[in-house]
Amino acid sequence: MLKRPVPRHESLSDKIHRFRGVLLIISVPLLLITFLIVLMPASTPSQSLQEYRNRKVPSDLRSPKSYAVIFDAGSSGSRVHVFCFDHHLDLVPIGKDLELFLQRKPGLSEYASNPRDAADSLVSLLDQAQSVVPKDLRPKTPVRVGATAGLRALEGDASDRILQAVRDLLKHRSTLKSEPSGVAVIDGTQEGSYQWVTINYLLGNLGKEYSNTVGVVDLGGGSVQMAYAISDADAANAPRLSDGEDTYVKEMYLMGTKYYLYVHSYLHYGLLASRAEILKVSEDSSNPCILVGYHGSYKYGGVEYPASASRSGSNVDECMRVVSNALKVNESTCMHMKCTFGGVWNGGGGDGQKNLFVASFFFDRAAEAGFADPNVPIAKVHPREFREAAKRACETKLVNAKAAYPRVKEENLPFLCMDLAYQYTLLVEGFGLDPWQEITLVKQVKYRNALVEAAWPLGSAIEAVSSLT
Repeated sequence: MLKRPVPRHESLSDKIHRFRGVLLIISVPLLLITFLIVLMPASTPSQSLQEYRNRKVPSDLRSPKSYAVIFDAGSSGSRVHVFCFDHHLDLVPIGKDLELFLQRKPGLSEYASNPRDAADSLVSLLDQAQSVVPKDLRPKTPVRVGATAGLRALEGDASDRILQAVRDLLKHRSTLKSEPSGVAVIDGTQEGSYQWVTINYLLGNLGKEYSNTVGVVDLGGGSVQMAYAISDADAANAPRLSDGEDTYVKEMYLMGTKYYLYVHSYLHYGLLASRAEILKVSEDSSNPCILVGYHGSYKYGGVEYPASASRSGSNVDECMRVVSNALKVNESTCMHMKCTFGGVWNGGGGDGQKNLFVASFFFDRAAEAGFADPNVPIAKVHPREFREAAKRACETKLVNAKAAYPRVKEENLPFLCMDLAYQYTLLVEGFGLDPWQEITLVKQVKYRNALVEAAWPLGSAIEAVSSLT
């Protein structure tokens, strides 16, 4: 009888060797899964970034705030804006407001023959602006004085002498960071592009596609600017200007997005300057845009113009005819596919212009004429309403004007028909808007829970703070 073999006791190493194929098949996937679990982050990169931004950082470890002081030395007055930004370039409050805003009249250009008085007119604004900047940050806080159309219009070296007096004032009276180049006459394209940056920044549009931004028309005292973002194709096809002239397109890189900004400034076509242009083209000393009962003159840029009501009275249709002549809308000077007025390329239109915000004197006159609420910072209107308001104003005699328009300053009453007719003609005949197109009149823009002036200095402040090292 054969004996059954006694099973041999296997060691652990023998068992591993005998089942090595099975173990290999099982262990490789387990190792891969373990490896992936170890490397996998707890959250996605975007979530981590958001958590970092939302994390409460002790106040003593936060990046310091940055301030900027910007003077807008316009033709109708001087204004100062003080802004404060955090390290994300978001506005943070100064006291209870998101900016300090102060103003005074008249503008620097009224002191053409006395530069020292021009500079001294800024003293009270400078002292109050500097007082809200912490002492330790003043040497790091840029201060800029941007003079606009009022100084551009002065003859000879009057503008240069005023600017030098202002530089001396900043040097001897202020500890803010001032540079000679920071006190200058800014050209119209700078003013227009800063205004575009300001409004789109406050609306939260920067960083979006150009078609999601809004266009801007800014009617100052001495000049008017139009700015809006255009497509790459329109930018590539922009007309080339002769040497020494401003280019039509400005390339800007904002919030990670490249924009091609069509911007043009029309010197002599701000609201106050336009009065002089309209009076120049009158056939005689009388003008159909001036309210019945006024016989006098209008002074602008150091020049006095005869200004008297027409014998037949003020008339909106006759006034608009004179305004059209002043705007040169019927002259065959356009060398491009399509022009605004005076032979100026219109930028091609497009999505960046479909939502139009109009600022400064547009808002003021609309509020004074009664078709915009002065207590609400934004109003939706149509260009046609300026014509309707002009018709009512033109039919008003000067003797009755104060009662009819209590918000209008007395010196502006004789020219109310002219101003409103000009604004309508500028929008419709000049810029080619449909009379029924909805536009947004803007005085201030809501930013978070506060209101901020819709003016170019914020755009300048963003540039100044961004350039700090």
